Amino acid sequence: MEALRVVPAIHYFDTFKEFNEAFRLGKRDLLVTNQWMYDPYVAPLGLDINVIYQEKFGSGEPSDEMIDAMAAEMKKYDFDRIVAFGGGTIVDICKVLSLEVPEKSVDLFTGAVKPKKKHELIVVPTTCGTGSEVTNVAIAELKSLHTKKGLAVEETYADAAVLVPESLQGLPDYVFATSSIDALIHAVESYLSPKASPFTEMYSLKAIEMIMDGYQKILVNGNTKENRAPYLKDFALASNYAGIAFGNAGCAAVHALSYSIGGAFHVPHGEANYQFFTEVFKMYMKKDPKGKIAQANAIFAQILNCDVAVVYEELDRFLGQLIGKKPLKEYGMTETQIDEFTDSTIENQQRLLKNNYVPFNREEIREIFAALY
Repeated sequence: MEALRVVPAIHYFDTFKEFNEAFRLGKRDLLVTNQWMYDPYVAPLGLDINVIYQEKFGSGEPSDEMIDAMAAEMKKYDFDRIVAFGGGTIVDICKVLSLEVPEKSVDLFTGAVKPKKKHELIVVPTTCGTGSEVTNVAIAELKSLHTKKGLAVEETYADAAVLVPESLQGLPDYVFATSSIDALIHAVESYLSPKASPFTEMYSLKAIEMIMDGYQKILVNGNTKENRAPYLKDFALASNYAGIAFGNAGCAAVHALSYSIGGAFHVPHGEANYQFFTEVFKMYMKKDPKGKIAQANAIFAQILNCDVAVVYEELDRFLGQLIGKKPLKEYGMTETQIDEFTDSTIENQQRLLKNNYVPFNREEIREIFAALY
């Protein structure tokens, strides 16, 4: 059994300026970013570098249409390296753009076209959630197929993952909350995965500890940029640790079920995951309460200083200070979609469902959707 594998070289710099001095960005690079990140961090350095602003090609999370449009724009430039300086949308898009992109990128996700690496990829994340800089997973909404799907192949690994806590300073409160909760769920799901090893568990547990400790300190005075500032390094590292853990052990049902509302109603990834978090874990408890999930519950109960019997209620109360939880029908879901989303999850998300703490059958998946409806 392979216990741990980390493919990209991981680098750390306090500032983007220090990163540039080490990597010597220039004419042979294509920087994919947002203008609101370029202006404060890149523009002052006066770099002669090719730039694509992601927001010119659409908003929200990645889609095959966005990837296709950016791949067409990319043909205007001559370069060797792609530098992804942004959040999960930019990182996942750049994983695909580093390949030979066919006319329709959906063919890469469906397996109709085999992936082939074309450009070196450097990833500099600007949120503290996806951990995508160290994984080979690229997620996109495939609009023609009305679903979200992941591409996870050797060719989509970055060559270098670069952590720069300075780049987290401007995160809006909501984006900080959704991205860091996503990292927390990565850590917990990978901890419970049948593919977990003592090495991945070490990263999972440290990420849980750092994220929950950071939340407790921040929430004393409220989730604001000023209150978060002293803990940005911890959140950057915790997100990376969780990425290492789930990149090896995988995510599971929380992510698998959340893609339904993410794809149908464009719910941001971290928010969608949070809606399913404790409900999925309640189902795990119904099926095997004495296994490893008991250890996870005890960890959260100790952190929250509560009885383990009410740990999910307390976890929802605690995380609810960062992001709201609401019935799925408030996103636009209809009662008939309970069955539709159940079947879609089973059909399209086996890559994730195989990492469940315990297997779910159709009725159990349906029960979760119905409970949250």
